[in-house]
Amino acid sequence: MNYFFTEEQLMIQELARRIAREKFVPVRAELDEKGEFSWDMVKILRESDLFGVYLPEEYGGLGGGVTELCLAVEELSRACGGLSLSLAATALGTFPILLFGSDEQKKKYLPALASGEKLAAFALTEPEAGSDAGATKTTALRDGDHYVLNGTKCFITNGSVAEVVVVVAMTDKTKGSRGASAFIVEKGTPGFSVGKEEDKMGIRTSSTSELVFEDCRVPMENLLGREGAGFMVAMKTLDQSRPGVAAQALGIAQGALDEAVAYARKREQFGKPVIAFQGLQFMLADMATQVEAARALIYAVCRAIDAGEKRISRESAMCKLFASDTAMKVTTEAVQILGGYGYMKEYPVEKMMRDAKITQIYEGTNQIQRNVIATQVIREAVSKK
Repeated sequence: MNYFFTEEQLMIQELARRIAREKFVPVRAELDEKGEFSWDMVKILRESDLFGVYLPEEYGGLGGGVTELCLAVEELSRACGGLSLSLAATALGTFPILLFGSDEQKKKYLPALASGEKLAAFALTEPEAGSDAGATKTTALRDGDHYVLNGTKCFITNGSVAEVVVVVAMTDKTKGSRGASAFIVEKGTPGFSVGKEEDKMGIRTSSTSELVFEDCRVPMENLLGREGAGFMVAMKTLDQSRPGVAAQALGIAQGALDEAVAYARKREQFGKPVIAFQGLQFMLADMATQVEAARALIYAVCRAIDAGEKRISRESAMCKLFASDTAMKVTTEAVQILGGYGYMKEYPVEKMMRDAKITQIYEGTNQIQRNVIATQVIREAVSKK
């Protein structure tokens, strides 16, 4: 289907597709088995300039937007959802600076992030504050011209490899979510350390770790926006980044569909290829329809964001919800189509099914996405009365 992408967007799509096919596919199984982050793949992404596709040219980017980011993430995830995260999670950590950073902060941090010289992460989740971001316990207390951070963040993608981390911490506990603030914390800052590295079911070649802050002194100039704006920074960031998770889910689903079709064409039972059986054809038809519907929704939302639409919480939640549910369904069906072989690590669909699951969980569980969507639907209905 023609989505009327520009020539530049099609070039980004083709470049990412070629990297996925030629570089990611040969190493994905080994890296998944080892649970190993690959700097070699990061280097390839750096050299391709994909880290900067969504950033302004004045900071060394290619001048694109969320559409360009999602095109790259989709194609990379088609080969490996874990390897795509060095780019996708860096974008998540970069969006707060892009959206709320001062001119000085943007000039200081964005060029290195656009080139891929440095990776980024976004530290919001805590052991007791996942979906309930207002329950954040990490504190940031003012001390002269610094803030002193204390607390622990968990399940942070890119956590152990990021040079730049945006951290949400409480500057005034008495104000609840209105007392949260966001800070840029650099790797190597005294009192900032990486804790436990997680051993995960899927996306095993990405870094997911605990971050620990113990009397970590952060300069005042590293405050993003103003004090008390941390929750808004987090929510606006997620509005921008959730299409990226949706694109990751879409890529995984498309990759699984590709594998299922290729296998069904070759596998013979009862004297003919299994793709000739109507029952299996119906499965493939449903899978393909769901994938294309997810793609249409994602890129419609991307275009709205890039056009400057401000109120996109509902639509952003919708594309993340629909694409991740689609990824889980399509990858599960792909395993079924491959039968016993689908359950074996020799074939990539079992990995794709494991990778798909996290897309229903991180950057807001799909239950939270439904809350966001329902709240907006109800609010709009009330406002029309």
